[in-house]
Amino acid sequence: MRLTGPAVRLTILIGECDVWHHKPLFTEIVHRAHRSGLAGASVFRGIEGYGASALIHTSRLLSLSEDLPVAIMIVDTEERIRGFLPQLDELVPEGLVMLDHCEVVLTGVGRDTEDR
Repeated sequence: MRLTGPAVRLTILIGECDVWHHKPLFTEIVHRAHRSGLAGASVFRGIEGYGASALIHTSRLLSLSEDLPVAIMIVDTEERIRGFLPQLDELVPEGLVMLDHCEVVLTGVGRDTEDR
């Protein structure tokens, strides 16, 4: 799907150890976004952070954490993103879900390699 112009970025912040039916929660979210036909999703592993618990998780060697922060970003039109939100009600009991209006200016999909 080629998406350009006004869009919404859905960002979900969870812990790396969060699971859904014995598999990583971020995997379930990305697979559901894909099945829903959303334009794109990516998962980013944080190196340090804290949430509502105020416990700092870090990847530094001396205080290695097994539950680093994870950000899942999904981009599509506002209508399609808002239609996906009810699935997150079921999946994300703890975490932070944010919506940001953005503009997609280039996707790279379908571009001829000679143009680069």
